[in-house]
Amino acid sequence: MYNDYKSKLVNFYNRDKRMPTYSEMMKLFGFKSKNAVARLVDKFIEEGIVTKDHLGRLIGEISLNSIPMLGSVKAGFPADVTEELRDTINIDDYLINKKENSYMLTVDGDSMIDAHIADGDMVLVEKTSIAKDGQIVIANVDGEFTMKYFKRSGDKIWLEPANKDFKPIYPKMYLNITAVVKAVIRKY
Repeated sequence: MYNDYKSKLVNFYNRDKRMPTYSEMMKLFGFKSKNAVARLVDKFIEEGIVTKDHLGRLIGEISLNSIPMLGSVKAGFPADVTEELRDTINIDDYLINKKENSYMLTVDGDSMIDAHIADGDMVLVEKTSIAKDGQIVIANVDGEFTMKYFKRSGDKIWLEPANKDFKPIYPKMYLNITAVVKAVIRKY
């Protein structure tokens, strides 16, 4: 039964992006008293699922955003795979280094298809005004934004598509880097 309560709490947190109040937990768990909620919250705290801030409000811990890491799978020749919980991984921690400087964009177009970034994919980007040669960037070129490879050769800079049907973009007036692509997310 405890895992059912934990699952309901995690689902609430993932849906509403906040922890429920004690009154909301009474309804969520079907309890008749806040005292029953308080005892369950103590177990959640003991397990490290939640903590309390200085005002006594509940704060979700990292484990709420974690998913199981079960091992590896062969991408070459088939092999036996046994499913065993090896660890958990927090996707945010794995993908995002600087949360305050990160945001998501939806890809519109196929100029980066050979970099395995397709129309409709989402890209996680990190704000920055500088990039290294070969990084995939979001850039403002002469007043228009695009995503391409940033290229530099000596004093010359340009944006290179990852699709032979598109031409490189050379700035006429300016090229400002606004972000660097950190990850691509595609749902199947």
